[in-house]
Amino acid sequence: MKTKTKLTGRVIFKGDPGYETARKNWDPHTNKFPKVFVFAQKTQDVANAIRWGRENNVPIRPRSGRHSLEVNLSQVNGGLVIDVSDLKTLKLDKKKGTVAVGTGNTVGRIAKTLARQGFIGGFGDSPSVGIGGITLGGGIGPLQRTIGLISDNLLELKMVDAKGRIIRANKKCNSDLYWASRGGGGGNFGVYTQYKFRTIRAPEKATVYTITWPWDQFEEVLKAWQRWAPSVDTRLGSELSIGPKKGGNVSMIGLFLGSKTEAIRLLKPVTSVGTPTKVIKLLPYPEAVNFLLPPDPVLTQKFSNQFSSGFGRRPFPKAAIKSMREFLEKAEGGTPAGFFFLNWGGAVSRVAPRATAFYWRKAKYYVEWNSSWVNKSNAARNIALVRNTRRKLQPYIVGSYINVPDQGIKNSGPVYYGANFPRLRRVKAKYDPENVFNNPQSIPPAR
Repeated sequence: MKTKTKLTGRVIFKGDPGYETARKNWDPHTNKFPKVFVFAQKTQDVANAIRWGRENNVPIRPRSGRHSLEVNLSQVNGGLVIDVSDLKTLKLDKKKGTVAVGTGNTVGRIAKTLARQGFIGGFGDSPSVGIGGITLGGGIGPLQRTIGLISDNLLELKMVDAKGRIIRANKKCNSDLYWASRGGGGGNFGVYTQYKFRTIRAPEKATVYTITWPWDQFEEVLKAWQRWAPSVDTRLGSELSIGPKKGGNVSMIGLFLGSKTEAIRLLKPVTSVGTPTKVIKLLPYPEAVNFLLPPDPVLTQKFSNQFSSGFGRRPFPKAAIKSMREFLEKAEGGTPAGFFFLNWGGAVSRVAPRATAFYWRKAKYYVEWNSSWVNKSNAARNIALVRNTRRKLQPYIVGSYINVPDQGIKNSGPVYYGANFPRLRRVKAKYDPENVFNNPQSIPPAR
């Protein structure tokens, strides 16, 4: 190959030692075989990789935490995967209340490091998710009603564009890219290497809780939760999970940035339903973060998953709950599957839908559902189950969350980005007019 640019960083070609490890993703049934992986050690390595890819006409995919729920969004056969997971700098400025992080950091590492220093960092439901992907897609989680989405706290970013140029973006400089990077999704505009977030002081203590019910009480618990969750005190975050009928249960976990006594009172409308088992405790803030971000479970067998998601504007009526029940009765037992709800409102809905790329601000709650399977022969049935459930729930939800991609959604742009999609296409046309950064659901440049 004749090429002017040399690949730098930790470079692993197909056939090299370490290639199989480099190929592994969160979904164990990874079936892509890239030509080369570049594990960037600094921003210049990313710039060199992009130039090399373009000179050699090799498709490019950025990869951050390997948590993409659809593997072919972060890998491509015969392509170049630019992996930024080694970029792990983390600098907290206590005076200014800001933290600058390399995009290779996980949310767990950031949230736990900040908590030990007395500050709040946003997170979702897994410590091993990369800060890159979660930020660019919006970044939902149990603290969002207090501090907003993770992307709402983004002050500045560093990105390498399609020509290999290093760009900074904030409110004053490349403000269109800054706007698009707060909810416009990863893998669209360039390869990001650094973020700067605002952060606020953490309380000394916080109340965490885990409450479980038998599976057959899910309907009454869900009805109570959907009435209660959107309007409860905005210092309270609540995640409600409903597992499959075979071996599953109902669980609600979350935190309240306040006293245990007050938390017990606030939780009452849900805990007074059915026969719950309760664990509610006041912990020093760093321990509360550890409680909510335990290490990812070590799975004894390999699962593949199919997800879908949406935003609820009102409580599910009978017909929606009937479709949920059908799904939960058909989902495979013994695998991580089911429904997951997260309460909305507070700081999330105080931002206008067009102020950032993340559009779905006015919901009452977020909902996602997934089906899992061990044997490949069960893949088609499970994928169909998730997608048929989406069709049945369509009258009761709007949109979908880009960080929970569902390739069954046709013309996905307006579904992920609502009325912000046309503007995102214009930003794409400015920073990547030739659509170098593309995947099956990426944003196409405006013509």
